[in-house]
Amino acid sequence: MADNPAKEGGVAVVTAASAGIGLGAARALAARGWRLVLMSRSEKIDAVAEELGAIALRGDVTRSEDLARLVEVALERHGRIDGAVINTGHPPKGEILALPAADWKKAMDIILMPTVELLRHLQPVFARQGAGAVVAVSTYAAREPELTYPLSAVFRAALASFIKLAVARHGGEGWRINAVLPGFVDNHPTNPDALAKIPMRRYAAVETEMGATIAFLLSEEAGYITGQGLLVDGGLVRAL
Repeated sequence: MADNPAKEGGVAVVTAASAGIGLGAARALAARGWRLVLMSRSEKIDAVAEELGAIALRGDVTRSEDLARLVEVALERHGRIDGAVINTGHPPKGEILALPAADWKKAMDIILMPTVELLRHLQPVFARQGAGAVVAVSTYAAREPELTYPLSAVFRAALASFIKLAVARHGGEGWRINAVLPGFVDNHPTNPDALAKIPMRRYAAVETEMGATIAFLLSEEAGYITGQGLLVDGGLVRAL
């Protein structure tokens, strides 16, 4: 039988882990006993790693070599990788037909390619272990696109397609790949117009709700959930 990729106390890598949902996920996983290797461009990652008893690595999700190093460091220190949280930044916003080609390319590099590249680097690890669990941080706009976030909506929809195809190809090898689709999260200032659209009339708590959901998707309790995009949006998409 393959090793369980999601038992509590496993080893996980988390990108863009110095703030926001990445930080919330790291804290939620650490609270559940996971051993973590955390990556961020920000020097804040050192303090986060110290707080959580984790390993810190400075790196950029748009650089394949930095993602390769993330995997290498985790294997050097722990000998295995059971889970990965792929959190990224945000692409430019603007009028959909006025956005230059360079912004479309940048959006693909920020949103889609980090998951593609990290899974490429994880493939031999998961193949050797016979298992592995991954959660990509997406957005509700992948399901219900908004003109406010045209690049994010387009490329996170592409991310959903990539995840489904990767699961179709590798699900039988013990891989589980899912995405979380947050709405508005409380690490950002509350916007009254956005708040009025949310049936629950509040933003999601970054650690206790977003982070905990990610931790669940990596856990053994979610062992039969794969290829999914889980909305964590307070009912926003149904209300739109």
